[in-house]
Amino acid sequence: MDIVELVRSVVNLFLHLDKYLGDIIQQYGTWTYAILFLIVFMETGFVVTPFLPGDSLLFAAGTFAGLGALDQLTLMVLLIIAAILGDTVNYWIGHYVGERAYTGEIRWIRKDYLDKTHEFFEKHGGKTIFLARFVPIIRTFAPFVAGVGRMSYGYFLTYNIVGGIVWVSVFTLAGYFFGNIPVVKENFSIAIIVIILVSILPIVHEAWKARRESRRTPAPSLEAE
Repeated sequence: MDIVELVRSVVNLFLHLDKYLGDIIQQYGTWTYAILFLIVFMETGFVVTPFLPGDSLLFAAGTFAGLGALDQLTLMVLLIIAAILGDTVNYWIGHYVGERAYTGEIRWIRKDYLDKTHEFFEKHGGKTIFLARFVPIIRTFAPFVAGVGRMSYGYFLTYNIVGGIVWVSVFTLAGYFFGNIPVVKENFSIAIIVIILVSILPIVHEAWKARRESRRTPAPSLEAE
């Protein structure tokens, strides 16, 4: 499979999650929880799988919970655990790899994604672990970079737990309450695109706030010593 076919497959998966998830539920029944757990765990836990669905998968799962095909409470609890465990594993992988991640010697690490996430940390500090939950790709690389940078695990864990709870709750509940509204069901692909766009709003807000604060900061004096 070439890169074009891979991109098409990933886009198709994202835009038609309702169809694919419906088929999975029909075929595997209660094992669907394990499949969803595994996908969320892998999407957050390994830097080689940032292409897996995150926000859109949670929304779609919540939509089927709203139909009664899945239990909402069970779904939320399991996926919150998966999200927290995923970030934890990713943190310790980054901690083990260390500065070698930036040398380019480890082929399975996308250095451009790594650099973008590092810049994100430079702007937002520890809040990155929470904010990154809502940004595809950055979400996958943030805990890894935190581990590489030897962020205190206790500090990391706090943001990890809060972020995991809020992220899973927001998107599964959104699917539960709004996914089965007729206009949303009939335009599910558009709804997924909107979700992806909305998911980056926290970052846009933080960037705007940081830029505004930087403008307020007085320029340093140029007087000679």
